[in-house]
Amino acid sequence: MTISQQDRAMLRELGSQIAEIAALPIQQQRRENAARINRLERAKPVVSIYQIPWNEMDVDGELKLRTKDPFCQTIEQDLRRTLYSWNHMQADMTVSAAMHQPLCVNDTGFGITEDVDIVKTDEDNSVVSRHFNIQIRSEADAEKIKMPTVTHDEAKTEEQFQTKCEIFDGILPVRKCGRGSFWFNPWDDLVRWTGVTEILMDMAMRPDYVHKLIDRLVTAWLHRLAQYEEQGLLSAPCMELWGVGAAQIFSEVSPAMHEEFALRHEARWYERFGRNYYGCCEPLDQKVDIIRKNIPRLRKISMSPWVDFDRAVANVGDEIIFAWKPNPAVLAAEKWDPDYVRKDMEEKLDKARDCIVEIHMKDISTVRHEPQRLWEWAQIASEVTEKYA
Repeated sequence: MTISQQDRAMLRELGSQIAEIAALPIQQQRRENAARINRLERAKPVVSIYQIPWNEMDVDGELKLRTKDPFCQTIEQDLRRTLYSWNHMQADMTVSAAMHQPLCVNDTGFGITEDVDIVKTDEDNSVVSRHFNIQIRSEADAEKIKMPTVTHDEAKTEEQFQTKCEIFDGILPVRKCGRGSFWFNPWDDLVRWTGVTEILMDMAMRPDYVHKLIDRLVTAWLHRLAQYEEQGLLSAPCMELWGVGAAQIFSEVSPAMHEEFALRHEARWYERFGRNYYGCCEPLDQKVDIIRKNIPRLRKISMSPWVDFDRAVANVGDEIIFAWKPNPAVLAAEKWDPDYVRKDMEEKLDKARDCIVEIHMKDISTVRHEPQRLWEWAQIASEVTEKYA
């Protein structure tokens, strides 16, 4: 791969800035604080920001790409977003002192992809409205779900690795890295193929059919994982990694049905991992007991904006990490209200003083093209959480 001197110089300049930030003492302090949280020790709540509407965030051309080569642009985008986050909305982010080269893995998938109609309100925003067309209606259709085949393109990995080594020589070391985690979401996949209302009705009307579908899909996920293990494509043995996933559609399902149709099947996946984190946007404040019962080595549970916060605190306690997801709608309101954000966060953290807390600001669809809202939210979160260290 041939890289122009102009592209190389631009990436080296950005890489030098990353190296300087990565060497700051605050990096280790933040990693140690996060490690304390993961050990279920009392510590300052860790604040993370992700799923950002980058199309609305640019200020003074900070995110504008200046390289020409597509491979270089991919690297440049990651570097610029890291620097932007560090300069404007750090929260508790850490910056690595190494450039990573992911293994180039090919995956045939599950043999079926979503058939979807999309409606957009903003052409530059990846958040869109989707209507999924049904593709699975019967037990016979379950055969459409195939076992994936995973292969490693070693030549491509090596080519990209050597190119990055040449670009960042003397600035950042480059390390090949296997897969560190999977977002395990079989139910998110399944409802895209069956229809949401249809599969929810089928739980009551055709339970054996639903069990067959989800059992086959979880088996396909495990088939994929086995190939990652056999080919050495993971960053560490499974027992040293986190299992992470959710069944978001089950926000509309009772605890008993959540246990029967999701957790008992999903447990086969989570049994493979050393620590597990369950949940996303679905409210789980009334399901903590069944999640503890079914997910082995549960270390963290999501508490979304739609939980009853008092009940969530009482049910989670201090035996697992309380991953609180504040409502991102505050960033999309017609009028930005930082006083409300501060007051709400202080009240919530007061209630959760006996919990081991993380704060995740995510699913940010828009900041109304006012990125300063997110910058200020990050500053408020940093100031408030310092009081609860």
